[in-house]
Amino acid sequence: MAVQQSGSVPEPGYPFSAIVGQDQLRLSLILCAVHPGIGGVLVRGEKGTAKSTVVRALATLLPAVEDEEGSHPAKLVELPVGATEDRVVGSIDLEKVLRDGERAFQPGLLAAAHRGVLYVDEVNLLHDHLVDVLLDAAAMGRVHVERDGVSHSHPAQFVLVGTMNPEEGELRPQLLDRFGLAVDVTASRDVDVRMNVVRRRMNYERDPHAFAAQFRDDDIAVAEQILAARKILDDVVLSDKELRRIAALCASFDVDGMRADLVLARTASAHAAWRGASEVTEEDVRIAAELALPHRRRRDPFDEPGIDDKQLDDAMRDAAEQAEQQPDPDPDPTPDGDGDGDGGAPVPDGADGNESSESSSSSADTSDNSQPQPSGAGTSKQAGTPGAQFKARLLEVPGVGEGAPGRRSRSRSSHGRSVRPTVERGRGLHLVGTLFAAAEHQVLRGRTSGRLKLEPADLRGAIKEGREGNLIVFVVDASGSMAARDRLSAVTGAVLSLLRDAYQRRDKVAVITVRGTEAETVLPPTSSVDVAVTRLRNMKTGGRSPLAQGFLKARELVLRERVRDPLRRALVVALTDGRATGGADPVGRARIAAARIASDKIASVVVDCESGMVRLGLAADFAACLGGGYVALADLSAEQVTAVVRAAA
Repeated sequence: MAVQQSGSVPEPGYPFSAIVGQDQLRLSLILCAVHPGIGGVLVRGEKGTAKSTVVRALATLLPAVEDEEGSHPAKLVELPVGATEDRVVGSIDLEKVLRDGERAFQPGLLAAAHRGVLYVDEVNLLHDHLVDVLLDAAAMGRVHVERDGVSHSHPAQFVLVGTMNPEEGELRPQLLDRFGLAVDVTASRDVDVRMNVVRRRMNYERDPHAFAAQFRDDDIAVAEQILAARKILDDVVLSDKELRRIAALCASFDVDGMRADLVLARTASAHAAWRGASEVTEEDVRIAAELALPHRRRRDPFDEPGIDDKQLDDAMRDAAEQAEQQPDPDPDPTPDGDGDGDGGAPVPDGADGNESSESSSSSADTSDNSQPQPSGAGTSKQAGTPGAQFKARLLEVPGVGEGAPGRRSRSRSSHGRSVRPTVERGRGLHLVGTLFAAAEHQVLRGRTSGRLKLEPADLRGAIKEGREGNLIVFVVDASGSMAARDRLSAVTGAVLSLLRDAYQRRDKVAVITVRGTEAETVLPPTSSVDVAVTRLRNMKTGGRSPLAQGFLKARELVLRERVRDPLRRALVVALTDGRATGGADPVGRARIAAARIASDKIASVVVDCESGMVRLGLAADFAACLGGGYVALADLSAEQVTAVVRAAA
């Protein structure tokens, strides 16, 4: 094995041309290198699929950067998950302010990535507001900073690549749409391909320089083709026929807004340039659609992303018919409804989707008004059809935490509103606090007029208050007393509503079901809320209600997660009618278990699912033992007053 000596030639990266498979991923990266205005690539895939390897290999193929310092290779800038906004976009140069009394700007990572690659691993774990900043810069090619009394703008044209493992949580649909292209990568199940991948990797590890030399000519050819495509890109013709095809495709898939149309047009043009063609063809449009449309179909967190080949074939066939039509030479921007709907004129936002939206609403209303299907009291029945869903009211952990950014409970964070200054550094600049701290020392510093005399000791950081995401542990009573009274369908609909709320508020979730003789953790803590939905829909029902085991398992889970992630606060949400059964004194044992949750300072809320003429009020009793909040199932909607969980005793 070759051993690198001190001062020797740096070990080369893995060659781009040596990567086996992942054709869509490689093509999408190349197209963004040809046309950075596409808006970047989101790479979704399981671990161990060479996502990072492909991205790092791409940077070596980009054209050299020419600036006042001469020519140098394009940079690969990696953005850490814990990066602050100051580090990303830049901030005021405090050292220069204090030393020279001059207001100056210190560029961030976006400036460093100019004309290179900005790589964000685990982009789904990055703060949402930072993802917005990255995507805005990628789309506009410039960064505009207005903060701390500084107004600054600089170019930031880069290939944005975000990688993520969907098992660790999804991006919100609004952020998914902002990525130009998205690719799902999986490991090949073909034995020959897997053998080839392993063999090449072992050869690279044995002698990186010799391995890189084998593929140097291929990589040079790809780099030259990218450069040639960039040169002819502006001259590639996108005819009205192909533009009409693009518009028809986007309309047929009912994507929101016009971003998809623009991305398809740019991607198709980039692909034509990559081929060395002078005009966009139907094949360019189809390839662009495969990369730009699947992730834009996901409007709801529980929707499955993707487009199968048959759907795309049908859409392309319909779009071909539209493409052959002649556009209206004098389109009426305010049609009175008598037109033939040929799509010749631009359609105002929302006009194309009204019928679909109304149809969806009608369908949803029909579902909401339908009677829940009885799930029976047997020991192995399915949960049945979920009941009506709704916008859930806010269930909030008391106090102020310091957990991962989200949208549920109050927290101190690096972003949000500034509440007071602090002498601690690394929290951003509290300008007013800094000025006040310096003002009281001006006489001692000999200042009689002119600029304020500042010293490093005057600097004050800003304590900011925002919102955090929490761990929501659902304890769902799936016993016979719930199922026999046809309540479980309504409870399932309520849990789905709460899961959607957890998705929007960037929480982690876990699901524990209580039935038979034990409680079962059907979903360990995860950020992938759609997995929770799948598990919930397959939930078994019936039998006794061992609530004590449910409370104890929830407590055990929360305490275990406190060790793994001590800053993420937990909220236990129990959905039950309170009728504990099974064994000696089941209600008494459930009260003791609930009291143990309260003694560990775990926030909780009980959703009372009891109904009927005779009510025992046991759910409210358990809420008191838990030292937490209480809300009736019928009052869980956001139309009611916001519910605030009481602090544990």
